[in-house]
Amino acid sequence: MQVILLERVEKLGQMGDEVKVKDGFARNFLLPKKKALRATKANREYFLGQKAQLEARNLAAKGEAEKIAKKLDGQKFTIIRQAGDRGQLYGSVTPRDVADVMEKGGFKVDRHQVSISVAIKSIGLVTLPVVLHPEVKVNIVINVARSEDEAERQARGEDVLAEKTDAEEAKIAAEDLFEEGAAPAGAEEEVSEEA
Repeated sequence: MQVILLERVEKLGQMGDEVKVKDGFARNFLLPKKKALRATKANREYFLGQKAQLEARNLAAKGEAEKIAKKLDGQKFTIIRQAGDRGQLYGSVTPRDVADVMEKGGFKVDRHQVSISVAIKSIGLVTLPVVLHPEVKVNIVINVARSEDEAERQARGEDVLAEKTDAEEAKIAAEDLFEEGAAPAGAEEEVSEEA
């Protein structure tokens, strides 16, 4: 199907280009989202009449997107999720989750603007592209962790999944066994006998 693009579409063309696309892509994506018109004589005349307005609207939207992009580029957001010992999440992080955490951070974006090409199923730092406008794309960093403390450690560059040495494991076991500042069980009896 021949269509006239009403805005830039990645890997397809610029505004005003007449391109041939598969029928399903046109019917299910381009036409319903008002990104293109069928390439008929009437639509070509309509596009030529509306071209100045479409270009002005596109420039205004692009300018607004660039302002947001300056603030958003390189921002870091933290998502806390439950995960197993090896860092595998119980579920995955979706574009909706990323959009929600960005909204809490003060940036209003739609989940369709967040591009996750490979499912996020483990803890760690992930760089994601956010498409604010067909011509404006920025990258953000998502810190997926099991707790706020772990997120801070990951942000500093520590490997939170690294195997603990025997000494570290013994220290953690000892801390779990005894509360900090508490005396061992037999120590109180020895103190009372000496007094």
